Amino acid sequence: MKSNRKLLMVLLTIILVVLAACGKSSVESNAKLNNQPKVQEDTSNHTSTNSNDGESQKPSNNEMTESKKDQYLKKLNDMEEADRNEEAKSTMVEMEEQEADRYKRWDEALNEIYGVLKEQLDTEQMDKLKEEQRKWIKHRDEAAKEASLKYKGGTTEALEYVATQATLTRGRCYELVAKYMK
Repeated sequence: MKSNRKLLMVLLTIILVVLAACGKSSVESNAKLNNQPKVQEDTSNHTSTNSNDGESQKPSNNEMTESKKDQYLKKLNDMEEADRNEEAKSTMVEMEEQEADRYKRWDEALNEIYGVLKEQLDTEQMDKLKEEQRKWIKHRDEAAKEASLKYKGGTTEALEYVATQATLTRGRCYELVAKYMK
């Protein structure tokens, strides 16, 4: 089961990275596929001087939101790396607690991303995302239930349920950042 979960995590990560690269230039896509951040000048704390009039220019909104997207991708990658490096627990109770904690961290990240998107998207886009999110939550819970039924009545049933929720929520975080965040 552990190797299947790791394989599923790797496959989901690869799919999400490829989705995130869609619509990007080949240089940006290659950087994402190699899990390297896109090389970009940091304009968030700098101003440039216009040689004609000596006035400072602030970064545009696009530059600021692009850096926010990059910031969230880095945060998600760091969270995923922490998950991979976390020592696996040995008892069922400890494993369930560990997966519940992992699910809670990813759910909090998802809610944070959703909050940022509320600020970025117009009303029509946000209404569409709300409906999509409601359907996704239903899908997540149904998929977790279906996965756990393989172990119905066993000690692994609850563990599989929460582990599937955590994995799907992690994937949804990447999906929302890649699809909606500018």
